[in-house]
Amino acid sequence: MTQKQHILSDKELITGCLDGKEKYFKILYEQYYGKMLNVCKRYARNQEEAKDVLQDGFMKVFKSLSKFDFNGSFEGWIRRIIVNNAINQYKQDSKSITQYVDNEYLSLVNLSYDEPVEDVYIEPEILLNLVNELPPAYKLVFNLSVVEGYAHKEIAEMLNINEGTSRSNLAKARLKLQEKVKQVINQNQMLSHV
Repeated sequence: MTQKQHILSDKELITGCLDGKEKYFKILYEQYYGKMLNVCKRYARNQEEAKDVLQDGFMKVFKSLSKFDFNGSFEGWIRRIIVNNAINQYKQDSKSITQYVDNEYLSLVNLSYDEPVEDVYIEPEILLNLVNELPPAYKLVFNLSVVEGYAHKEIAEMLNINEGTSRSNLAKARLKLQEKVKQVINQNQMLSHV
């Protein structure tokens, strides 16, 4: 027999957590786990690393709950902490970043073409591989700008680079992705004519 779980408002969750009630921490975690894990997957090299970044990020969320002022979206506030945690992890690791492709990510990757292309479909795994081939700095700026929606000024502040570098890295990332997508399309067209 399953009990129907009552969805709590953000205010109820925050108040319960601030009162130290364990069940509220668990509910908050479960309520935002899936969305925030997808965010972490875009920055991590693999599933396990994404989960580690997520766990660490949620610890920061819980420690900072008293700072949430109810101006703006609670989910957006959590997301910003999780993204900042992922960026800090990236800065600590000199290794490359991997983006995780999910439906949200695919819909946000807007590549333009010089010539109209009809019926173009690229498998998510192929797009992931193409994004993974980008230099780490390009991938990071691409993700922060295209997926997370940060302005170049914000990206520059987060990564300690200048705004021009952020713009340049995004432009170069898009150009490289466009070239790679065109190559995949051309290869698919050649194979379909064989």
